[in-house]
Amino acid sequence: MKIAMVSEHASPLATVGGADAGGQNVHVAALSRALAGQGHEVAVYTRADSPDQPEEVAFGPGVTVVHVPAGPAESISKDDLLPWMPDFSRWLARRWEEDAPDIAHSHFWMSGLAALAAARDTGVTVAHTFHALGTVKRRHQGPADTSPRERVGVESIIASHADAVIATCADEVAELERMQARRQALRVVPCGVDLRAFTPAGPVLDLGPRPVLLSIGRPVPRKGVETVVRALCHVPGATLVVAGCRSGEPEGERLSRIAAGCGVADRVRFIGRVERHEVPALMRSADAVVSVPWYEPFGIVPLEAMACGVPVVASAVGGHLDTVVHGVTGLLVPPRRPAALGRALRRLLADPIRLAAYGAAAADRAGSRYGWDRVATETLAVYEEILTARGRAPRMTDVPAGTPSA
Repeated sequence: MKIAMVSEHASPLATVGGADAGGQNVHVAALSRALAGQGHEVAVYTRADSPDQPEEVAFGPGVTVVHVPAGPAESISKDDLLPWMPDFSRWLARRWEEDAPDIAHSHFWMSGLAALAAARDTGVTVAHTFHALGTVKRRHQGPADTSPRERVGVESIIASHADAVIATCADEVAELERMQARRQALRVVPCGVDLRAFTPAGPVLDLGPRPVLLSIGRPVPRKGVETVVRALCHVPGATLVVAGCRSGEPEGERLSRIAAGCGVADRVRFIGRVERHEVPALMRSADAVVSVPWYEPFGIVPLEAMACGVPVVASAVGGHLDTVVHGVTGLLVPPRRPAALGRALRRLLADPIRLAAYGAAAADRAGSRYGWDRVATETLAVYEEILTARGRAPRMTDVPAGTPSA
């Protein structure tokens, strides 16, 4: 099957950890590789953001990243990309008229807009994953939401016109239904985790005096690191390691001031951005990983920690409600409630047996449910279902050498 992944701002080639580079980049990269590993041909279409980029880059066996000329070839915030989506969609349409994929899978709302516009002229079947919804972002961020005002309306159009909408968690399905999305078009396929990299066994780091709590993610307020810093005063003796920002950066400076005001500055360490290959060792070195964003479309950090056999304390929002089993693989707490988080952490760290049990159960759950091979198989089932509904039998491409047969 020839699959077109459309990810206008989140390239699989980008360094994860920047303002606009996070879970979507990881998702698109890993899903594309897993689909190719099952014998399919994948092209990932993302916007060219540098004049030095070649049009096509081999990303792995069976996966090519295609840089689409849309707007200036420079870095642009994703919230400023909407004016360039017509150029993006016209380029896709010309490409697909010459060599149409069996299916296009768009990621994020602007990619959905571009893919549907290109499909209108070429007849390509479109599946869409939102990764985040404007209605949710606006609800939680209010005036701080920098999304284009057209976002919510466009998302409703995408939800009603895509052949399938692949939600990443049950909570997102409920949101989409409130947007009047067609229920028969909604499917749930979770994000995955690299079970070869994120394992309970492996190198560990010395993060300082025990117990150690780890918070890792992009340096934006909605990720809830402030809540963890404020909770630390309820967890005497614990060290908080914050990966993703430095104290000299704007968000790090803000968090440093909060830590000083709470009297816990001596127990908070900012270590900056961490390379992807270093994340598993960092996670294994913590007694617990804390991920308490205000809202979360899915949440890859808790899943990666679980795969490393580390207990997770997460906010009871979005995809966390599906992945973290409260009282089994970790704990769920209300978002933006430092005292409640502090109490949960204090009780958990005081019980080594429970910590170990949660970690073991977390690794079992991640390994049995969230491997990328399984996620790719479930995604392919959605592709095949909607292609069959449109009377289009998917084409099989040559299976790469060394790929196990089904």
